[in-house]
Amino acid sequence: MLNENIRNLRKAKGLSQEELAIKLNVVRQTVSKWEKGLSVPDSSLLVLLAEEFDTSVSTLLGETIHEESLNEGSLKNISEKLEVINLQLAKRNEMRVRTIRCLFITVCVIIVVVFIAFAGINSEYLTWNFNDPELAIVGTLLHGFEFLFVRLAPLVFIGSLIGIVYTYRKR
Repeated sequence: MLNENIRNLRKAKGLSQEELAIKLNVVRQTVSKWEKGLSVPDSSLLVLLAEEFDTSVSTLLGETIHEESLNEGSLKNISEKLEVINLQLAKRNEMRVRTIRCLFITVCVIIVVVFIAFAGINSEYLTWNFNDPELAIVGTLLHGFEFLFVRLAPLVFIGSLIGIVYTYRKR
């Protein structure tokens, strides 16, 4: 909700991300992350955003609070809403990290299985009669794949292991 409100209000004011970023003394990528829902502005920037858009912080957060209820309780509500948004972002980031970790593990498993398969084949296709056009094509393709795989797979495997270790690091 916050990301959509920031984007809609920015566009309604006719501002680009760059122009808004300059007014808030942040980089354009920060505004982009807010609008994509990848991060949220801290409370001081949220107040600056509300002032820039001529709206209230509660409106930015997706709530409508009547003027007479603006007191300590509304500030608490706003901070609770920001906390909920931050928790949602943290959960989304954790799911993204888990997905990437599973992808790295899958790549490692596939590489190990293919290496075992190549060891089992033991390059038997090299003894085929390459005078037969069909066998020549299949044998050449197998040899080319094995040639590239044996040279590139270790690099991909090491990169995947580094990715797995990196995703397990504490943030």
